[in-house]
Amino acid sequence: MGKSQKQSRRELVEKMQRDQARSDKMRTRLIVAGCMVVGLAIIAYPAIKLIQDSRTRNQDISEIGVAASAASCDAPTNDAASGTQDHKPDGTVIPYAVSPPSSGPHYQDWAPLSKKFYGDDRPPVPNLVHNLEHGYTILWYNEATAKNKDQVALIEKISKAKLPDSSFGKFIAAPFRSGDGAAWPAGKNIAFSHWSGNTQGQTTAFGHRQFCGSVSGEALKQFIEKYPATDAQEPNGG
Repeated sequence: MGKSQKQSRRELVEKMQRDQARSDKMRTRLIVAGCMVVGLAIIAYPAIKLIQDSRTRNQDISEIGVAASAASCDAPTNDAASGTQDHKPDGTVIPYAVSPPSSGPHYQDWAPLSKKFYGDDRPPVPNLVHNLEHGYTILWYNEATAKNKDQVALIEKISKAKLPDSSFGKFIAAPFRSGDGAAWPAGKNIAFSHWSGNTQGQTTAFGHRQFCGSVSGEALKQFIEKYPATDAQEPNGG
C-alpha cells in the first residue's frame, strides 16, 4: 500500500531539516577553522617579526643592499661648516647652504638615539641637523626612493642591523622631501651626511655628503668609518 500524501510531506520536511543541519554544521566548522587560521596568523606574525629582527641585529650593514661598487656613489664632499651651537626657535625657516644639510644652525632639540628609522613621522630637518652636531651619520632618501617599497625595506633593515663600532649607534635614516632643499644630482637617490669637528688634527670643521644611486650598506659603512661619531663638533652629546 503506498504512502499517504501527508507522510510523504513529513518525510520530505525531515530530509530537508537533516540536510540543513548538515549544511549548518559544515558552515560552523569552516568558520571555526577560518578563525583558527586567522588567530594563528595574528599570534605568529609578531613572533616571526621578532626572529627576523633578531637575525638582522646580528647582520653587518655591509651585507644589505648592493655592493658599494654597484651603488653609483660620488666621492664625499668637504662642505664649509657653520652653525655650531647656533640654536634657533622651533619653526624658524633655516635656508641651508647645501642639500641635504651637513652642518648649520638648528633647533634646540635633537631626535632621540632610540629611533633610527623615519618615514612620514620624520622630525623637521633642523632637529636632525642638531644630531649631526653630535656625531650622527644620517642616511637621507629622496621621494623617488620613498615610493619604492623594496628600497625602503632595505633602508629600514640597515637601521636595525649591526653598525660599525665607530658609529657608537649614532645613525638615523630619514626621508628628504623636495621642499626641504635644492634638488640632488641627477640619478642620485640616497645621501649620507656627517658634520666633522676640529678633531684628528683638523684646523677647520667640515660637513660631508656622499650621494649614491642605490641603497648600499657597504657604502654607508665606508662613509661611517671615514667619518666616525667621535669626529664631531660635540661628540659627547646626543
